[in-house]
Amino acid sequence: MQITNNRSKARPEGLAERIYLQLKDDIFDFHLLPGDRFSENEVALRMDVSRTPVRQALFWLEREGYVEVHFRSGWQVRPFDFDYFEQLYDLRIVLECEAVKRLCARPAGDVPLPLAALNGFWIDEPRLEDGKTVSLHDEQFHMTLVEAAGNGEMARIHRDLTEKIRIIRRLDFTQGTRVEATYNEHAAILRAILQHQTEEAQTLLSNHIAVSKAEVRKITLHMLHQARLHTPDSPA
Repeated sequence: MQITNNRSKARPEGLAERIYLQLKDDIFDFHLLPGDRFSENEVALRMDVSRTPVRQALFWLEREGYVEVHFRSGWQVRPFDFDYFEQLYDLRIVLECEAVKRLCARPAGDVPLPLAALNGFWIDEPRLEDGKTVSLHDEQFHMTLVEAAGNGEMARIHRDLTEKIRIIRRLDFTQGTRVEATYNEHAAILRAILQHQTEEAQTLLSNHIAVSKAEVRKITLHMLHQARLHTPDSPA
């Protein structure tokens, strides 16, 4: 983990925010694995900052459920709770199927610009191969579907949910076959929506999310360590 030392110039709140974002990236990119333990001093030394903004950043991450503190033994990246992730995937299906229902109910010929953009990326443009890049577009695909449905509160809940499952989704995209399958499945979902085939679109979407949900149970500590090995700039 590397952050430029702007201690003399940065406001404490701004410094804590940068540390918070860097630590979150380290967790999502598997530089820090579920179960890894560390101290505030270790983070402060590595980032060349004082313990105060480090502690503030860690409290933010604790509040969001990414780390936990242990009396006398420091901090730990929270181990995976697979039941919790599966519940989040179930909620995804409910929210996204409702969004698809609303999109299919729009008048014929009324194609929201966000849907047209998704159609261009997932159907018309050349396919990307990098799993990490595709995973970011996959997130955007699903968030765009919900946002385009027009319910702001539903979209907000879905964004929060997306943030919570991001680490699992990135593991899913370490498999090359999942990249190709995602393109095919997204294209089929979009075509069904644009053709106002509500049940077909909902079925395709539910099955698409269910596959990712099933992958959650296949994730092992070995896979996490492999992800670390294949991540650029991983610490020794």
